[in-house]
Amino acid sequence: MNNHLRELRAEQGWSQAELAAYLDVSRQTVNAIETGRYDPSLPLAFKIAKAFDLPIEGIFQPPED
Repeated sequence: MNNHLRELRAEQGWSQAELAAYLDVSRQTVNAIETGRYDPSLPLAFKIAKAFDLPIEGIFQPPED
């Protein structure tokens, strides 16, 4: 799944560790989501969307074929 998490996080001036603490996950999990190695669960996707005050679709998109 494609996402804009890295760009959104940078716009807020948050480190991966700061976002991870807010989401109650590890920094490695944030990194894995940003690099596309891990797709978050639906509850985690909702927490991410809430952190940026965006709909899930504003952060995550299905891969282009």
